[in-house]
Amino acid sequence: MNVKDPVLIKSNKYGITIRLDGEMPYRDLLPEVKTRFESAAHFFNNAQMAVEFEGRTFTEDEERLLIETIEDAAGIHILCVIEKNTYTEQMHKRMLDESLSEIHERDGQFYRGTLRGRQILESETSIVIIGDVEEGAKVAAKGNVVVIGTIYGTVIAGAAGDDSAVIAALHMSPKRLRIGDIEVKPNVGGSLSWAKLS
Repeated sequence: MNVKDPVLIKSNKYGITIRLDGEMPYRDLLPEVKTRFESAAHFFNNAQMAVEFEGRTFTEDEERLLIETIEDAAGIHILCVIEKNTYTEQMHKRMLDESLSEIHERDGQFYRGTLRGRQILESETSIVIIGDVEEGAKVAAKGNVVVIGTIYGTVIAGAAGDDSAVIAALHMSPKRLRIGDIEVKPNVGGSLSWAKLS
């Protein structure tokens, strides 16, 4: 990469790819990222997107700080980080495709983060959760529930009595699943787990 371009931003189907200088010290790279995204903030317009990093790898703490820097500088909301050329990348992209087709952007909500024990998340519409639903946690939505992670806790879709709602996740080992007023069991097939009334 040219030293003059330590941060390159490219759009893709799922959001943006950010190519970063692999030689520049991390402490010097962060201000470059901040400056580049501040200058491009008007292009993003408070968008919600997935990001993919190229050019170098990060520790968990470095990646978290990098994400916070980008979100603050550009005023965007990063839904998830897609790992390049991995099984996780394929699953994230497939789930994002199906999530966006199942849930209209104006009618659905996104929640980024894992729901811990005793946490309750309620939605008046459909919801996509970027994270896990741990045992003891509960999600209740009037529409569909899509979890880009694993369901261990309780998930209720069609909470207002809509028995056409769907629950989908990368993996399911739930405490309880309910669609409308009916208890359901996950249908594990291929790489995705689904629950819906037949």
